[in-house]
This record gives sequence, C-alpha cells and structure tokens, in this order.
Amino acid sequence: MAVEYQRPDWFTQHVFNPLVAGLTRLGISVAGSRVLEVKGRKSGQPRRTPVNLLVLDGQRYLVAPRGNTQWVRNLRASGTGRLLLGRRADVFTATEVPLDDAVPILRAYLKKWKWEVGQFFGGVGPEAPDEKLREIAAEHPVFKVS
Repeated sequence: MAVEYQRPDWFTQHVFNPLVAGLTRLGISVAGSRVLEVKGRKSGQPRRTPVNLLVLDGQRYLVAPRGNTQWVRNLRASGTGRLLLGRRADVFTATEVPLDDAVPILRAYLKKWKWEVGQFFGGVGPEAPDEKLREIAAEHPVFKVS
C-alpha cells in the first residue's frame, strides 16, 4: 500500500484539474479523462476528482499517479464509485490490482499520459524495465474497474 501522497501544485489544483473536470462534465473527454465520484469514507458525501481512465486489453483501470490520495483511500473503503462523462454515469466496483500484475498497466498508463503525470513517477517512464516499474508500483495504486 502506498504511504506517500504528492499534493497538487497551485496550477494543477486551481487551473488544470478544474479545466479538465469542467470539460469532462460537459461530455468532452480530454485524453480519456473522467470525473471519478466516490463516497467519502468519513463524511459519506460524494467526492469528485478528475482521473484518467485506462483501457487495456478490454479491461478498465484507474491509476493513482500521486500515490495514496484521498480518492484512493475512499475507493478502498467503499469498493464502488461512478465514472462521469457529461450526463453519463457508469457505476463500477473496484478491485485493487496486486503489485506484480500492475507492471504492464503502469507501463501502458505511462505510455499514454507521461506528458501529464510523468513528474510523479520519479523519472520512471514506459520504457523502464519491469523491475523498475515493480519497484514504484506500491507508490501508485492501480484499480480494476468493472
């Protein structure tokens, strides 16, 4: 389980994430973006955050590039959520992927979104050997959504 959480900088928190979330709410997916809605583990209130939905070999995954974030903790607690795109809401159940199984998923995620999230992976990119990806897997939780 990841113990660190990389907080978003001012630009990400106040400009980039609200812009992506706003476009996604309008039904415009930015490179696979969705708005993740998960029930807060303490408040019980719905919490929303923009995420990148990865589709790999017909399966859908969420990767936490910033580590053990609030949405990760909430998803672990509830096991369910909704992925929003415009007016469409897909209800899902989440299963955390074991570390060894996360390696190909992290590689595919970095291939698609390194331009956006690469800074949170400590210089590890999609071309890194499996051993290196396995080393960082615990810092970036992966969930299969179905």
